[in-house]
Amino acid sequence: MIPDNMANNWYVITGASCSGKTTLVEELEKRGYDVVREVARVYIDDRIAKGETIEKIRRDEILFQKNVLKKKIEIENKLPPKRMVFFDRGIPDTYAYDKLYGVKSNLLLEDASKKCSYRKIFLLEQLPFVADYARTETKEQQDELHKLLEEAYEMLGFTVVKVPILPVEKRVDFVLNNL
Repeated sequence: MIPDNMANNWYVITGASCSGKTTLVEELEKRGYDVVREVARVYIDDRIAKGETIEKIRRDEILFQKNVLKKKIEIENKLPPKRMVFFDRGIPDTYAYDKLYGVKSNLLLEDASKKCSYRKIFLLEQLPFVADYARTETKEQQDELHKLLEEAYEMLGFTVVKVPILPVEKRVDFVLNNL
């Protein structure tokens, strides 16, 4: 019997800010794989397009994370489980952000975590920190997030594969060779 967390043919690319997730996911997409872009960034870009500022969008970080989680759940509920998909962050990433921002209890996350299903988690080693319009974390928070992300997925029983710093093409090859 396939364990519950192996029911879907889905893989998560995760890591702290500036670990190369988006670049890796874009390269997977160029190679013909189905991907789900980072929901937080899509959410931010959508709100900015509607005239909001990043300061307003992220003023209440806990509410921001909750809205992103709701979008992640909505997306995953619509995807066929047997289609191979790579996610730029998964539902359990929210555990790391909740811990970072001091959220003690998140019933929506707890429920969603019981239902999410990924074959493997690829945790990208950190690259040098570079701030941009959507990132609000400091270098110290980036380092903490890296650790918290690994803990979150391991706590839920997922297999975490650490992806070393390599040129993007070799990182993609590493991921594909470790499915």
